[in-house]
Amino acid sequence: MQDLHPRVLIVGNRGGTNVGESLEQACKDIVPVDLIESRRSMEGPRLLRALSWRLAGKRPLRLRAFGEEVVAYCRRVRPESVLAMGIAGLDSSTLQQIGELRVERSLFVTDDPWNPAHRAAWFLKSLPYYDRIFTTKRATIADLQAASGAEVSFLPFGYDPRFWHSSPVGCGQDNSLESDVMFAGGADQDRVPYIEALAQAGFRVALFGDYWERFPATRPLTRGHADPETVRRAVLQTKVALCMVRRANRDGHAMRTFEVPACGGCMLTEYTDEHLEIFGEEGRTVIYFRTIAEMTEKTAWLIGNAAERRRLALAAHDLITRGGHTYRDRMLTILQRSSATRQAVATL
Repeated sequence: MQDLHPRVLIVGNRGGTNVGESLEQACKDIVPVDLIESRRSMEGPRLLRALSWRLAGKRPLRLRAFGEEVVAYCRRVRPESVLAMGIAGLDSSTLQQIGELRVERSLFVTDDPWNPAHRAAWFLKSLPYYDRIFTTKRATIADLQAASGAEVSFLPFGYDPRFWHSSPVGCGQDNSLESDVMFAGGADQDRVPYIEALAQAGFRVALFGDYWERFPATRPLTRGHADPETVRRAVLQTKVALCMVRRANRDGHAMRTFEVPACGGCMLTEYTDEHLEIFGEEGRTVIYFRTIAEMTEKTAWLIGNAAERRRLALAAHDLITRGGHTYRDRMLTILQRSSATRQAVATL
């Protein structure tokens, strides 16, 4: 008889806003769960790690040893399902051994494996050994199907209510977080002209994330890398929260797509088919932009219309927080699609 409480192993990372930890926390009141941190596959002397990364096709230094640890866990504990997160440290040999133990193998890939920044031959060779793949990017579905032969499903990012919520900042708020426009995310080169245009238009811009200091136009605007609570407070103290996707990653939406509305921010959103699917036609919950000129024009309009900003923020908050977009909802979808865990969640 099938165990009514199957155990799930997540191979991912904890800390910050790692999706692996969010799914682990979400899973705890559904089925028993363990997490093995995939960053352990990267451990070792710094020089050797760098050489392995550069000369061995982005291969983690401890990839084989880490795989042996995961297989040993599966032999000892016998989970019904393994869920690997992102470009996890599980190679084809490890996945083959896990399959031989009759453990179902799923992958939730949140980056584009064919993006040159992430592309790794060892990872691409592992794809045929997954039984089921979930991706946050519709644009990668056909490639993942061709490379793996597995069942591939679109599964959007979500939000973790532990971090992203609309609780007031309070009387002791940090006024240094106030801005006209804020953006949280990495400094991709194709994003810089958008931020530069906002600054040149005279808006007070606040940037949170890595590498903005590398560009002269954005260096004065950066607030550095920030923890989730700082970003949440910044969303609540800005007039407009900018949401841009990552083109090099073939994104149709981003983590901020759900996190900003969950905080109660008014979002100016880059137009994509996925954003339209999530938020509906313009003016219902968000305002869209397609070009730099349109972005600056609509930013000015939003800043001059406080009542409309409040209406949009409330509408988007209601849509996201009541629409089944938490990582618990995403975990339920993963478990329901799995033959090993479907029965355990059928009555939830």
